[in-house]
Amino acid sequence: MSKYNELVKKLKEIFQIDRPELDFGIYRILNARADEINDYLENKLKIKIQSALADAENANKADLEQQLHLAIKAATDAGFESDESPKVQEIQKKLSTITSGASEHENAVFSHLLTFFSRYYDNGDFISKRRYKGNTYAIPYAGEEVMLHWANKDQYYIKSGENFANYSFKLADGRKVSFKLLAADTAKDNRKDNDLDRCFVLIEPHVRTKFDDEGEEYEQEYKPVEVIKTSSIVDGKSVDTEELIIHFEYKAMKKGTKQETLVQSAISKILSDNNVQQHWVDLAKRVPTEKNPMRTELERHLTTYTQRNTADYFIHKDLGGFLTNELDFYIKNEVMNLDNLQNAEIFSNIEKQLRMIQCLRSVALELIAFLAQVENLQKNLWNKKKFVVSTDFYITMDKINPEFHNEIINNEKIIKEWIALGFIDPHTSKSDLVSLKYATVNISYLNANLKNKILSNINNIDDNVNGIFINGDNYQALNILKTTYNSRINCVHIDPPYNTDTSGFLYKNSFRHSSWLSMMDSRLNFVKSLLSEDGVFFCHIDENEYERLYLINRQLGLIDAGTIIWDKRNPMNGGSGIAIQHEYTTCFTKNAIAINKQNDNVLNILEYAKKIKDKYPTIDNVAKKEFSDWVTKNKTLTGGEQAYKYIDEEGRVYQSVSLRAPEPRTDKKFHEPLIHPVTGKPCAIPPNGFSRTPETLKKMMENGDILFGVDETTQPRQKAYLHAEAKKQITSVIQDAKKGKSQTTQLGIDFPYCHSTSLYNNLIGSASHEKNEIILDFFAGSGTSGHSVIELNRKDMGSRKYILIEQGEYAQSVTLSRLRKVIFSSNWKDGKALDCTSGSSHILKVMKLESYEDSLNNIKLVRQRQIEDLFNTTDKAEVANEYLINYMLESESKGSRLNTDNFKRPFDYEMDIAMDSAGSTERKNIDLVETFNYLIGLHVKSIESDIVRGYVRIEGTLPTGERTLILWRDCDKIGYEELNKYANRFDLYAKEKTFDVIYINGDHNLPTAFTVDEEDGEIVRSLKIRQIEPEFLNLMFAEEV
Repeated sequence: MSKYNELVKKLKEIFQIDRPELDFGIYRILNARADEINDYLENKLKIKIQSALADAENANKADLEQQLHLAIKAATDAGFESDESPKVQEIQKKLSTITSGASEHENAVFSHLLTFFSRYYDNGDFISKRRYKGNTYAIPYAGEEVMLHWANKDQYYIKSGENFANYSFKLADGRKVSFKLLAADTAKDNRKDNDLDRCFVLIEPHVRTKFDDEGEEYEQEYKPVEVIKTSSIVDGKSVDTEELIIHFEYKAMKKGTKQETLVQSAISKILSDNNVQQHWVDLAKRVPTEKNPMRTELERHLTTYTQRNTADYFIHKDLGGFLTNELDFYIKNEVMNLDNLQNAEIFSNIEKQLRMIQCLRSVALELIAFLAQVENLQKNLWNKKKFVVSTDFYITMDKINPEFHNEIINNEKIIKEWIALGFIDPHTSKSDLVSLKYATVNISYLNANLKNKILSNINNIDDNVNGIFINGDNYQALNILKTTYNSRINCVHIDPPYNTDTSGFLYKNSFRHSSWLSMMDSRLNFVKSLLSEDGVFFCHIDENEYERLYLINRQLGLIDAGTIIWDKRNPMNGGSGIAIQHEYTTCFTKNAIAINKQNDNVLNILEYAKKIKDKYPTIDNVAKKEFSDWVTKNKTLTGGEQAYKYIDEEGRVYQSVSLRAPEPRTDKKFHEPLIHPVTGKPCAIPPNGFSRTPETLKKMMENGDILFGVDETTQPRQKAYLHAEAKKQITSVIQDAKKGKSQTTQLGIDFPYCHSTSLYNNLIGSASHEKNEIILDFFAGSGTSGHSVIELNRKDMGSRKYILIEQGEYAQSVTLSRLRKVIFSSNWKDGKALDCTSGSSHILKVMKLESYEDSLNNIKLVRQRQIEDLFNTTDKAEVANEYLINYMLESESKGSRLNTDNFKRPFDYEMDIAMDSAGSTERKNIDLVETFNYLIGLHVKSIESDIVRGYVRIEGTLPTGERTLILWRDCDKIGYEELNKYANRFDLYAKEKTFDVIYINGDHNLPTAFTVDEEDGEIVRSLKIRQIEPEFLNLMFAEEV
């Protein structure tokens, strides 16, 4: 294969047009313009290189011909034959080598382009390794004492989420087929696999030894292909369903192993399985392509699955700038050889080399611009604020007006959901249903009119929302939350993937730690701006990434508050080396503050004091002795806590504290004796004098806060009362052997692993001092942080709020279900609530976000007629080439990224949204109203909605403090004339100075200045009336961190 053909093959791979069978993501977009890209690579690129070199050689040839003419004339003038002139012979020799030289330089350009672009490209990604020369690298170092650098530091990690590890699709008969990634067998697998390639391989049948929550061993069998049968209630009937599970593992294989070969091997084994051949024959159905006419349905999905998981892990933040800098390094260090320049006999040889370099750089820069255009489209879509696809509210019955209860308990969907959640059984009477005050109602099941009535009855709605659950990628969710919650989050608490073989974290071959760092870095960048001034950031981690996590947090400018060692009291035996029984929780803060937690022992003491007060009519010596004995014998209390062994007649707990000054007092007033209340004699004075002034001591005596002995010979002491607010600083070791799995099992939720709420209560409780603070967890998993917040609020009557973010397929079935169960009751067994009175009054807001893959799937390249003409006329070839290289994707995708023309009917704005991990989509209405609220950071006060009449009216406050009104209208129903009629009804003139800013969609003719009557006479008042569309566009595509 010629160097040029090698180059074209590599460039087609880089431009991702060599796989026409891949019809998703960026592959689909680029394949739509594959003809133009192929034409450029196969034809125009070579012509450009040849033309550039020919121009250079022609210029050189003309110069040599001029030199030859002068040399011949000089020889003739000297009186001898020109053919015998050494000078003439030398020039003629140079002229004869021009043609062969052009060919040589042409191959050199092809070779250098191939070497340069191959060096940085790796299976869908450009790796940001800055080459100095050969295999020597340079890193950007600015003189810091210590710096953290990794190979993918300039890139966004985009493979987060279970949607990549697992993949499901449905056959024509509705049955589900799932590819599931089986985690590695052990977390302590420390092998070095840099010389191996990890690939997706169909598992072999095997048995694994596992441990349950009690540490008991059991064996579990795994098969490559198995059918799982389940029963569920659909429309009140029991329905049996089947799912075909195909297990894969991400296995280290010999370098050079082809994933395509492994795919074909897997297909052969799966289709030869007896169960598949008998009951799942649709997997073998032909889905042909031009290149692969024998392709089956199984191969179609398996190819997509493996490609998604083995390529395209990153998006470069500035690919054009990176490659341009690297190109200059490459040319200076590996093309422009200084030794050759120094040893060149004549300048013309140097000139040839420089002209070749000029051609190489020109062509390379054009290719870089083309590649940057592709990468920038992906970067812009990744950083685009994502649409809120849907917004649902789950509201407990006690917060809904009783006049609506009858309609709720007669709603079949709601009742079936309550049965499935374990709130009730199928035989619960309607009279009992009304009493379920903590049952959450999914108001999306109600008719639009009733739903809107319920929401409009909630004043200061954002203040009354207790929790928010966002179903979406955590980077995208943080990106849309950052305006609303800037400097408002009091505690960020996360449990990210630990980057072990059992964690399911996907990383690029040979880039395990750098993949993890890139994933964490872009998400942690949001933490500092979201944290309040006294905010605390907790992050769980194990030994695999602890030191890197620590350094990345320091690099963000956060203050190290210490690291907590969580002793799980359960060593992990069986591996090599030391048996691990601990994990870490790093703690960072925005400012230097103490991390204090609620003292549970103090609460227990006060609780026992209350029992004593309730037990005895008066607190006499018997009651005091019982209390003192309980405190003294309680082994869970520290020595300092056991000092609070006294209880007074009013039931207050106290200890006896010395009134002695810490150092000798010289002022006589501190040595004035107190008079004993019984003997009337002066009491003994502390050796250093009193620590309080006489005035203070007098007040303390009046309040009964001084303790006297039986007579005046004993020094008076102070009564120091114990208060529930007493805190203690959190320590660097927490021992907690409780299992989170036991809690989810009682709730009837199947989830492989989660921490206990007791651990989380300890941490979150220490960071939420005021009991009304906001806790954020953007790796929510099963929802333990939300569960913990609900428990803490029940315990101390707090009003903390939580924001949870999770995008796994279990977000609805596990995370949301767990929250609703915990809200309903605090007592569960085998998935059934044991009571309906121990729950919490609650409003839970649930949002689903557009994903990055949704953004890609909705891109449609539309070319204007005048642009199409460029490609059909030869006289505008250069303009067409410039458009192709620099502007095509940006220009042709603009209309499908955000179509503000459709804002005229905002309640009908639609997108294709993925409904499963295989990418099958449905056309869904998008919640423009909620999306815009988050784009401008609105704190919502009230919502009035009437979609039938064509409007939604929102009141709230911007982060600037400006009182804001937003009116969304269907312009077909509320046009110019209708809007003027509604103006007073909607308070669009704000004559009562109700609002500072008004947003409205669509064209209008509302005045922005008007006359109002004041006490001092008429004045002209201006009002900020802003059109939604341009604001929406600017904020959605604002430059990202």
